[in-house]
Amino acid sequence: MAGKGKLTHLDRHGMPAMVDVSEKPATAREAVAECRVRFPAAVATQLRASGLKSAKGGIVETAIVAGTMAVKRTHELIPFCHPLPVEGCRIAIAWHGERELRIECAVKTTHRTGVEMEALTGATVAALTVYDMCKALSHAIVLGPAKLLGKRGGKRDFGERAR
Repeated sequence: MAGKGKLTHLDRHGMPAMVDVSEKPATAREAVAECRVRFPAAVATQLRASGLKSAKGGIVETAIVAGTMAVKRTHELIPFCHPLPVEGCRIAIAWHGERELRIECAVKTTHRTGVEMEALTGATVAALTVYDMCKALSHAIVLGPAKLLGKRGGKRDFGERAR
């Protein structure tokens, strides 16, 4: 296993490789990530007035479904992610200020590797879905930042605990 400060997805020859987790114990692991979606003022006003509904349907509801689907398929999108048994996934979307939606994705598993990438993928795909559903109103919608808020389980905990 690589120590702190070393890239883990390189083999001893510097070639890309999936991390071997076969010797690690399966433990409970959680991760929480967020992504923000910032709207132009007029678009935010329009979305608030519609209750976050569009001609395509409920924006929040659709983003939650898309984010959850993405969590379960992260290993198909990110080359060196292990397929994981997702035991829990919660996506929450709420206004943060007047013009910004905050999307939080929390993921749980019991496995030999963590779910940070799953949480980040869920949050960002949910944000992309919001963009897709709102782009007819403006292409000036901004996504991000996307960031890991915390993880628990494995070698070290980071940031806030998954809830």
